[in-house]
Amino acid sequence: MHLSRIILYPIKSLDGVSVSEARMTEGGVLEHDRVYAIMDAEGKYVNGKRNDRIHRIRCSFSDDFREVCLGDRDTVTEERFMLADPNPINRWLSAFFGFAAQLRHEPRSGFPDDLEAFGPTVVGEASLMEVASWYPGLSLESVRRRFRTNLEIDGRETAFCEDRLYGAPGELRPFHVGDVQFMGHNPCQRCVVPTRDPDGMGAVSGFQKEFMKRRQESLPPWADARRFNHYYRFAVNTSVPPDQAGMILRLGDTIQPDIA
Repeated sequence: MHLSRIILYPIKSLDGVSVSEARMTEGGVLEHDRVYAIMDAEGKYVNGKRNDRIHRIRCSFSDDFREVCLGDRDTVTEERFMLADPNPINRWLSAFFGFAAQLRHEPRSGFPDDLEAFGPTVVGEASLMEVASWYPGLSLESVRRRFRTNLEIDGRETAFCEDRLYGAPGELRPFHVGDVQFMGHNPCQRCVVPTRDPDGMGAVSGFQKEFMKRRQESLPPWADARRFNHYYRFAVNTSVPPDQAGMILRLGDTIQPDIA
């Protein structure tokens, strides 16, 4: 298995950026990945789980991740902001959502959903293609944007090859991506976001029910079924030990489960 794609999501819940390499931080996350989050006045995330209007925002970043362009997909107007000066961004976000919203920054550990399995998520390109085949009209890129995974395994691998990277209940399975050590936790429990078109064009009727049916039917023999209290689980949650800080992932790196 080889690393074929690295996607960073600098602002949690917004568009991603494909890169050729990425450095691990002391907090065990990819540098620049989900290090910004939009929050309301009560300090709660403004994300796709709580506000589907967020799917209308389009964003892009400068190569050094110091600037961001924000726009509404329904307009042709974009505005460029310096991320070091959040006040103009906060005004734009508040106007867009219609309530007080602000951008928070945490460069070391970011804003992961899972505080135990806080590392990059891993999925196979063949797995994404398999899921796309379950829904007429869905493209590979649409499925990729719905599930928002960081690290992608070469598409020549078997579908759900990433299920080799976690073990039995209570077990953390070590594996390496290039020189970087990871701990595989579990298949990732999904939320409502993948059911929706990433371009804000509505939800696929029966998406979750169909996914669970197909996922159970196609569960590979190397996946431990005890890790599935339900089958709306896809991609692998990980953590990265602190001593991996500064290590770099690169496209083409070998993904290898550690063998004792």
